[in-house]
Amino acid sequence: MNLPFGNYQNEIYLNGLADRLPPFTTDLAALEQSARERLADGPFWYVAGAAGSGATARANREAFDRVRLVPRMLTGATERSLATTVLGSALPAPVLLAPVGVQSIVHPDGELATARAAAALGVPMVMSTASSYSIEEVAEASGAGPRWYQLYWPNDDEVCASILARARAAGFTALVVTLDTWTLAWRPRDLDAAYLPFIRGVGTAVAFSDPAFRAGLAKPPEEDLGAAVLRWVPMFTGTDRTWDRLPFLRAHWDGPILLKGIQHVDDARRAADAGMDGIVVSNHGGRQVDGAVAALDVLPEIAEAVGDRVEVLFDSGVRTGADVLKALALGARAVLYGRPYAYGLAHGGEEGVAHVLRSLLADLDLTLGLSGHRSPAGPGPDDVRRLPG
Repeated sequence: MNLPFGNYQNEIYLNGLADRLPPFTTDLAALEQSARERLADGPFWYVAGAAGSGATARANREAFDRVRLVPRMLTGATERSLATTVLGSALPAPVLLAPVGVQSIVHPDGELATARAAAALGVPMVMSTASSYSIEEVAEASGAGPRWYQLYWPNDDEVCASILARARAAGFTALVVTLDTWTLAWRPRDLDAAYLPFIRGVGTAVAFSDPAFRAGLAKPPEEDLGAAVLRWVPMFTGTDRTWDRLPFLRAHWDGPILLKGIQHVDDARRAADAGMDGIVVSNHGGRQVDGAVAALDVLPEIAEAVGDRVEVLFDSGVRTGADVLKALALGARAVLYGRPYAYGLAHGGEEGVAHVLRSLLADLDLTLGLSGHRSPAGPGPDDVRRLPG
């Protein structure tokens, strides 16, 4: 059995006897407000902001509030484990760190701190193409820890193939292809401050360190940042792909491939028909389409339609252990956890990410047991109730 993650609760209480408190709040739903007090407007809203009016981001949380757990009693849940498998790989818990780009805007160690914290707990980090550090640097920080790579699909095939080859060589085992962010949505908080890190060469480390990308420049980015940015922007934004392009990815990646951003059951079926290994039911945390459906609301129908053909993962709106449990009950194999760990990074670098992740896993462990389940495979549709609304 795994070491019980819930013991983090006991550790905190025992530390209290020596007047040692947690580094910051254990209330995972309060992290955003706590981070607001620490970050400047630009970095904070880049993480916390949403598309348009914010309706989709609000819908994500409202959807979780409408789903209620139905605890069961006398199930012998004293002994339990969060361990599971995703795409055939053993994980200590049904949780991965979602791809969050440009992490250096909230802490100088950025993705390196996140990689170290995730590796220490054995939780996979999904590295973003929009990283502040190179593929090789993040891999080195991860050490022996599990790691997946997220692709923002460049419109230059040579650059794409080069990036994928580097990720495989650096030990990234699964490829998560984000489909819903081929161009940036209308994000008023960022627009009002004219805040976009990429045009300043932040969050571009993967491309700027890539030999195929650099080969197309007259001077390296270190000598002419403006020209490198002008090459990066149209290459990584503004081009929507079509389903017939997926074989290119399969030809250049010999591991599992997941498509992220699936919100319609027909798209889920097409992903399965195309031979993809998994999907991530996600609306990008409300950052892309204002007024879109809450990701949790479409999870059950998608899981029912394709869950026997592809691995179904979930993100968007997850904050607490109870949220993870609800997603599992509605058909997800595991969840990708995003904004909260970025807020932890803002609070304290590697230690901050570790505190948030340990808090989530402890909350999940305790809530799983108190709901009457002994493993992530336990909760199902009969263990939740969906309120009208």
